[in-house]
Amino acid sequence: MSRYAFQLPDLGEGTVSAEIVSWLVKPGDRVNEGQPIAEMSTEKAVVELPSPVTGQVISLGGSPGDAIAVGAELIAFESGAASSPAPAPAPASATAEAATPAAANSDASRVRASPATRRRAREAGIDLTTVSGSGPRGRIQPGDLNQALAPKLETRSPASIEPTAISATEEIKVLGVRRVIAQRMSAAKRSIPHFSYVEEVDVTELESLRQHLNRDSRFEQTKFTLLPFIVRAVARALERFPQCNAHYDEARDTIVRYRAMHAGIATQTKDGLKVPVVRNAQSLSLPQLAAEIRRLSESARSNRAKREELSGSTITITSLGKLGGIASTPVINAPEMAIIGVNRMSERPVIYRGAIAVRQIMNLSSSFDHRFVDGFDAAGMIQLVKELLEHPATIFIA
Repeated sequence: MSRYAFQLPDLGEGTVSAEIVSWLVKPGDRVNEGQPIAEMSTEKAVVELPSPVTGQVISLGGSPGDAIAVGAELIAFESGAASSPAPAPAPASATAEAATPAAANSDASRVRASPATRRRAREAGIDLTTVSGSGPRGRIQPGDLNQALAPKLETRSPASIEPTAISATEEIKVLGVRRVIAQRMSAAKRSIPHFSYVEEVDVTELESLRQHLNRDSRFEQTKFTLLPFIVRAVARALERFPQCNAHYDEARDTIVRYRAMHAGIATQTKDGLKVPVVRNAQSLSLPQLAAEIRRLSESARSNRAKREELSGSTITITSLGKLGGIASTPVINAPEMAIIGVNRMSERPVIYRGAIAVRQIMNLSSSFDHRFVDGFDAAGMIQLVKELLEHPATIFIA
């Protein structure tokens, strides 16, 4: 038997460190090769690390919330295997399925489930080994956990609940993706002088076109929201205002303009805000845009988005749909130059062709990096997007 020191591998994209989100094992536990041992957070996603050997856990190299450098000792095992560099987990997915056995056994850490599902189960006191998974190879889906929670909720009738003292405070440690979001948002607001611009857009014709397309049998597999139309309009506007489709490389004091539009779609998930990227959006048809936006958003929400799908955007579009409010001041996704905020669409009385009419109105609330985008250009870009959306046929004219 020998001591095997497992060093944190490079998790991809030049990662220099990763944060411990949670341990799935403890000292003294027996583990099998390929068994998940820890959840680690990078700037883009939470991944499960598999054990490189079969053996007994001797020690852990940190606590949840600690940042571990690539190459530093993460965990030590007592194993009969010779110490040799262990392969890094495949960075193809935020859940990093690894080589986990298909069936669950008495060790809860070997159950196939996403980090979010494990966390919910721990908070609810549910042993995941007692839950049947309906996903691929027995993976526990959110719905499976909901079914396991239902009996607990049903037995707690209002009459049976005794009044109890309620704690005045609750402490929530900021870890993982939420900590990265906090750091990035703080850095963006500190270093970027934001200039916000709000414009009202009459989307009555656009909404009529959207509903018409959703009734067209040719597109029965595609559900159009307003978002693909907006992405296409922004892509057209960037042809005239390329300074808004750029990054600021602070280390080289250089502006990098992109010919292609890689649209970041801000997506709310259980772990916080993620920005999956629609690459070469300017080259996609409307059905292709709709399908890609839906695919990426669903992948981000279910923690299945690949690392490369969560980076590389050149401009971000953020929308809260029906919760979008009247106006907002979105924070720029550094190192980008602009972010387009989409507010709620609603019927409003307006003056239309000299008479009062009820029209579908939606505001665009956008922010720009005022160091490199002048107010005149920011306003001009949004006015062009407004014109394209108000006359949707022009979106498709080359």
